[in-house]
Amino acid sequence: MFKIFRNLKSRDIGFILICAVLVVTQVWLDLTMPDYTQKLTESVSAGDIDMGVVMKNGGMMLLCAVGSMAAAMFCGFFASQVAANFAKTLRDRLFGHILKFSNTEINKFSTPSLITRTTNDVVQLQMLIAMGMQMMIKAPVTAIWAIAKISSSSIEWTTAVLVCVGTIVCMIVILLIIVFPKFRVIQKLTDNLNDVTRENISGVRVVRAFNAEKYQEKKFEKVNDEITKNHLFTMRAMGLMMPIMMMAMNGLTLAIYWVGAYLVNQAEIMNRAEVIGDMAAFVQYALQIMGAFMMLVMIFIIMPRTMVSAKRINEVLETEPSISYRNEKISTSGQGKIEFKNVSFAYSDSGKPCLKNISFEIESGETFAVIGATGTGKSTLVNLIPRYYDVTGGEILIDGKNIKEYSEEQLEKTVSVAPQKAVLFSGDIKSNITYGCTDGVKDDDDRIKRSLDISKSDFVNNLESGIHSKVAQGGTNYSGGQKQRLSIARAVFKNSPIMIFDDTFSALDYKTDMLVRKSLREQLSDTTVIIVAQRIGTIRNADKILVLHDGEIAGIGKHDELLENCPIYKEIALSQLSEEELSGKESA
Repeated sequence: MFKIFRNLKSRDIGFILICAVLVVTQVWLDLTMPDYTQKLTESVSAGDIDMGVVMKNGGMMLLCAVGSMAAAMFCGFFASQVAANFAKTLRDRLFGHILKFSNTEINKFSTPSLITRTTNDVVQLQMLIAMGMQMMIKAPVTAIWAIAKISSSSIEWTTAVLVCVGTIVCMIVILLIIVFPKFRVIQKLTDNLNDVTRENISGVRVVRAFNAEKYQEKKFEKVNDEITKNHLFTMRAMGLMMPIMMMAMNGLTLAIYWVGAYLVNQAEIMNRAEVIGDMAAFVQYALQIMGAFMMLVMIFIIMPRTMVSAKRINEVLETEPSISYRNEKISTSGQGKIEFKNVSFAYSDSGKPCLKNISFEIESGETFAVIGATGTGKSTLVNLIPRYYDVTGGEILIDGKNIKEYSEEQLEKTVSVAPQKAVLFSGDIKSNITYGCTDGVKDDDDRIKRSLDISKSDFVNNLESGIHSKVAQGGTNYSGGQKQRLSIARAVFKNSPIMIFDDTFSALDYKTDMLVRKSLREQLSDTTVIIVAQRIGTIRNADKILVLHDGEIAGIGKHDELLENCPIYKEIALSQLSEEELSGKESA
């Protein structure tokens, strides 16, 4: 857990030191008050009531109380500053580190788990610092200092305190052993709860369409019941601490008075006032000690779950991205020529390769298409080009240089991707099209108009606010076809020498599909375009078509060549079009 506190900044460490000084000052003031109580009690017990002594000692007690309150207030202020800054630093580090993850690391942790670790787990640590920093310093200092002060008094009183303290410590240790494993389970169940909730909300239309509300409710209730049972167990176990603490505190007070009554009876008459004064002071010391252990109990209620959260956060921060980049840029022609040399790939959780010995070339400015049955590795193949995954065998070259030699920024500028699932971000249409563009783009920028024209996103002009029309998170306020066209417009706006369209035309009608591809051919003739598609009509006019079957190349060439030489391609084609349609030419 202590590894996580390496993320504290120097200013936060300075605030912690100030808090430590303020806490020690507070403890000193709190433990000084019983001394004045002792003097007052001795004066009253001796029958010598002097208002001057009362005012002096009472005034000092009041000053100690005010000073202790002021120290506690300032300590709370600095503790909250440390907690808030630490949480902000952790969230920044987690978010920045997660952005460096490849798909391999994202799949390892899962998206709901990463969200939980960035939010819920960080909040657990923030609460520990905000609430516990004062207690963690004050409790041991108070307990040790108070025990040291009382140990020189009566052995009987000291023994009573030590017995009580020993009982509380044993109880805390036993409860921690019982509940700590449950807190680890709770955090995992929180991941599951987020997963089910996210799945239900994102798929709410499908749930309603298939009248599956009851089924989804049962799935949610199952996870919710599991996390509730674990919470109830831990809270009930921790709930035992307070009653036992109160019983121990009241029992200690009774023990002190019982021992005090015995000592008063045994003392000589002239010394009884001093014994009574010691007893009054001892009661306050004992209450201070018990209060310190009550603070420790509060810490131990929070601590187990916080330790689990810290471990989960460290797991993310200590996971090195499997894909690393060079810092230096390399010199390239920037033409967009691609070459696969004996490329193989297998996912880390599967020993079986999904791509085997793939070799081909794509010349600059060519339109290259990939087709094949579902699950043959089409998307995996194109995902290797921008290094969403790294090849497990062979190499991929862009303009004659291995993509592993490119810097991250250089590769990202070289390759533009319109993914299989159109992803839109909350904001407006303009911010989605110009996404990632660091320089200010004006509304009348020709690049926006060109992108909308090529993607045939003319529906934007019919919207009341045009390119400033609102986009909900995930683009839920637009149809599938509209989202795909905006995704294509975003890829075109980036104006990279290589553009990948991973089944991006699937939600477009045949006419729009044809018009978009025609615009791509006419206006991006110098750009290397890679199209992954299921429809023969989408790819038949490509310069080269790669046919994949079980992760291997089944054929490569033009449409007419593949119809003659590749049975798999012909089978796919005949499943969609008739012989007459296949022999004809697309109107576009």
